[in-house]
Amino acid sequence: MSTWYAHSSGGDDRRDWHILSAHLEETGKRAAAFLESAGCADFGRAAGLLHDVGKYTAEFRKRLAGNPGRVDHSTAGAQIAMERYGGRVGKILAFCVAGHHAGLADGVSGGKGRIAALEDRLSKRVPKPDPAWRREIALPEPKMPLMKPRDREGGAFGAAFLTRMVFSALVDADYLDTEAYFARLDGDDPMRGSHPPIEELAARLNAYLRELAAGAEPGAVNAARAEVLKHAWEKAAAAPGLFTLTVPTGGGKTLSSLAFALRHAARHGMERVIYVIPFTSIVEQTAAAFREALGEGAETDFVIEHHSAFDEDRIGRREARHKLRLAMENWDAPVVVTTAVQFFESLFANRPSRCRKLHNIANSVVILDEAQTLPLKLLRPCVAALDELARNWRTTVVLCTATQPALGKADGFTGGFADMREIAPEPERLYRTLKRVAISDRGRVDDDELSAQLRAASQVLCIVNTRRHARELYEFIREAEGARHLTTCMCAAHRRDALDAVRIDLKNGAPVRLVATSLIEAGVDVDFPVVWRAWAGLESIVQAAGRCNREGRALAGEVFVFDPGESAGRKPPPEVAQFADAARAVMRRCSALDSPEAIRDYFGELYWTKADELDAKRILRTIAERLRKLDFPFESVAAKFRMIETDMIPVIVPYRGPMERGSEAERLLGKLQSVERPGGVARRLQPYTVPIPRRVQNALVESGAVEFVNAKKFGRQFAVLRSLDLYRPDTGLTWDRPVFLDSESLVV
Repeated sequence: MSTWYAHSSGGDDRRDWHILSAHLEETGKRAAAFLESAGCADFGRAAGLLHDVGKYTAEFRKRLAGNPGRVDHSTAGAQIAMERYGGRVGKILAFCVAGHHAGLADGVSGGKGRIAALEDRLSKRVPKPDPAWRREIALPEPKMPLMKPRDREGGAFGAAFLTRMVFSALVDADYLDTEAYFARLDGDDPMRGSHPPIEELAARLNAYLRELAAGAEPGAVNAARAEVLKHAWEKAAAAPGLFTLTVPTGGGKTLSSLAFALRHAARHGMERVIYVIPFTSIVEQTAAAFREALGEGAETDFVIEHHSAFDEDRIGRREARHKLRLAMENWDAPVVVTTAVQFFESLFANRPSRCRKLHNIANSVVILDEAQTLPLKLLRPCVAALDELARNWRTTVVLCTATQPALGKADGFTGGFADMREIAPEPERLYRTLKRVAISDRGRVDDDELSAQLRAASQVLCIVNTRRHARELYEFIREAEGARHLTTCMCAAHRRDALDAVRIDLKNGAPVRLVATSLIEAGVDVDFPVVWRAWAGLESIVQAAGRCNREGRALAGEVFVFDPGESAGRKPPPEVAQFADAARAVMRRCSALDSPEAIRDYFGELYWTKADELDAKRILRTIAERLRKLDFPFESVAAKFRMIETDMIPVIVPYRGPMERGSEAERLLGKLQSVERPGGVARRLQPYTVPIPRRVQNALVESGAVEFVNAKKFGRQFAVLRSLDLYRPDTGLTWDRPVFLDSESLVV
């Protein structure tokens, strides 16, 4: 809702025009401030001043008086932008003003878009604004900023990116001005801002790390971690740009990268640190670690999580939850922890709600954790977006991983990064110092032999490529002491409880024989003396090795790579099989599979063999083709850019943890019977969901095992498991009819 609705007198034109102009002025001022660091302030100011010019009409005043029907108030401002500025400046402003409610449209009509194309909006007949707007508003004269174009796109990608950033600044400024007005109207205290400055957070982290170091046990592993941290702290003084942090698993990457980011941001006047994580399952634990390291008392609402499994109830006070919810909308906080899906899909989105936060990525430090996990089919667009942020939006990007992907121009990656700087001290030496495992190939190993190996070891982890294989292998050993199972057939809350129990038993020396899928490989802090890993990509094998002898307590841990065969439930999806083939080829050429040399060799081969698939949706080419008139297909690109494409859909499980007297999931499901907007409840239900194939859900619904909550209001949105006998405490959701089992694929 605009401030116009609350302010309007309903009769005095001069007073109402003045009130409207005040909103436009304030929106323009906010949007200009958002874009100041990139030298684009006048774009923000012009967009803010023009976005509601279409409300200077008699038709809109009649709408306010209660007349039925909608009034298009966005098109007039877009048309004025083209008339006043023309060319590139006019087109960029027209896109933003026309789309500030519905979203960025395609430049030209293709007949398939949800939003009318910009060319159609610019030729549309709409009411002419009252000339009063020209007396109330003084438009600036924006000029195209001097930006460094990427070689391959000839400036097209940069121009499209600039449009998204101006759009983001406009949308956020419009929301914030309206929000601030109603807060004043209601006499509320402002809930935004008032966060500790970056400099203070850097000091807090430094104090925490000193205390941590003082209590650390002596040894080569902790000495190497201390060296990485010291080097990261010193490197923070370097100029903003592109960096790598290449450290073996267990070398302290997470806190070292945060230390670099906070000090770097403080040194260069940057506003926030954005930590991008590949999997939702470890966002929560990373944010919790940051709160512990940066917290002072109970006020840790300067660290926000933004992902689909965000659980507001776990934060604490109601006021803090509200403040965090507001910050999630536009990432207005010093530290943001989010997923790669949320981050990259937002960078290519067109809807106001998704784009609103984009301008807050500028002038920030972005840490891309486990950079090698970016999907190959979108790799070139992802690299282009990161490169554009570093080139033209005063953003420092850190690729943080144990298996650094070969994404630089020097690596032969077409359109790759240039001038990347390493933060870690001598990665080759670090790998030798922190080498704690020996990786060997055991060839073909069937389930009988594998289960015998697992029974023979007291503490052992086995990672396979499919949920079905994990379940069947677990059934082979379930009678053995300490047999455990971990896959996404268990909801996230259940997996969290299971991992807590595993860590306790490992620490106490009790037997643990854990069978899992690859969900355990990234960021899950467990330490086994022996790990078995079904053949997969080299990055997965190295990550699996990171769960072995993590603290260096043994002389060398043992990691056995094996081929499980291709019988039903064992054969990996084609992409994983291709990754495994590349890893086998590297193993034949390199003596140490986890060495930097082997990792470079692996990614070089992988990217070379799949070169045509690194922009499978032709996103970069589609943008480049529209450079001449800047008729960018924003809506079409947003529809194509999907990090995860799957037919898996969630079913809610009323899971009850070991210490819970009642089911939190049941309580939340009860709320769905009365709420009008289910978004908040849906987020809190995420930890209790299990992804299953759509046809499995249909069959379970038909049998009565699953039903939909409040279907009259929400349709098939909330499916809940009612036959709780299908959810086992050791393996999670299971079904026995073969038609269901055969539908399973690789899911982590």
